[in-house]
Amino acid sequence: MNKVGYYARVLTGMRLKRFLPILEHASQLSGRSKAWVAADMIRCARKYGAGYHDYIQFGMYDLTEEQKATMVTRVVNRELLEILNDKSLGQIMDDKGLFARKYAQFMKRDVLDLKRAGPEEVDGFLAKHKRIFCKPSAGDSGKGCFIFEAPEDMGREAFLAEMAEKGVGVCEQILPQHPQQAAVNPHSLNCMRIVTLIDSGGTPHVIYAVQKFGVKAVVVDNYGPGGIGCRVDLDTGVVRWPGVLGEGYMRQVFTEHPVSHVKFEGYQVPFFKEACQMVCQAAMVTPGLRYVGWDVGITPDGPAIVEGNNFNDYLFFQHVPQTPDKIGMLPVFEKYVPEFKR
Repeated sequence: MNKVGYYARVLTGMRLKRFLPILEHASQLSGRSKAWVAADMIRCARKYGAGYHDYIQFGMYDLTEEQKATMVTRVVNRELLEILNDKSLGQIMDDKGLFARKYAQFMKRDVLDLKRAGPEEVDGFLAKHKRIFCKPSAGDSGKGCFIFEAPEDMGREAFLAEMAEKGVGVCEQILPQHPQQAAVNPHSLNCMRIVTLIDSGGTPHVIYAVQKFGVKAVVVDNYGPGGIGCRVDLDTGVVRWPGVLGEGYMRQVFTEHPVSHVKFEGYQVPFFKEACQMVCQAAMVTPGLRYVGWDVGITPDGPAIVEGNNFNDYLFFQHVPQTPDKIGMLPVFEKYVPEFKR
């Protein structure tokens, strides 16, 4: 899609039914009139490619023009993806079974790709694992994921039939979670999203990390089902800022986990340095995908890659409470990818 067409989609996507409650929320946050906010939202969409989620989550009503220009907005992120990631390689990330085979050395668990597995592979997996994490071959936000308890006497045909009925494409050995992570939320594997960028010279860099924690009693920690994201300091692996709820457009900020009451600020992510080293190694497996968001789980023995994201979610980059200097991520991309010009 060309740039003009994508800008048009951003502007026309502001449907009135969805726009009005967002406008009300932005007016309350900014302390300005709805008329002022509406005009500013439209101007930011035109000038900076900002959707209404961007406008609220990045606090664009409170930024100078210079600060707004540093934000990686919806349109900017699309432009970055177009120049950094080879579209022909996207299937490697989009197909979870193919991904597991390509990045097997970093998965640290048994994975059964039902689309490609032969009878012996299925039998061997079932013989070893009865409690299984199941997910579709494609999709995001943890949709379609669940834990399956296989009966002891379940045979291959019955297992495959049930998986097909439930839309399962990939079955995985359940990763044990580091006890420190489980103390915050025991219901899901609390992953970090670590973003790598391969610079113009071919060197990978970690440019951002957010520790996600599930809140509801569900098996995934994704933002979509209501997970909380805590930005991690890249030098220390320590959370320095409050957490932000990823669900919906309303900005909700938390200083502690709402269920376990573990404080976010000062939380040390276990094996953070090792996790960053791992994703930089993984980034070089497919160097044609230069901009990738990796979901990394922390086990008692170290990090393990859960998934990779070719179309990287940019919204967690610049949440207001986690960006106190009000400077967005675009200067980081420009540093490592000087050929990118807006």
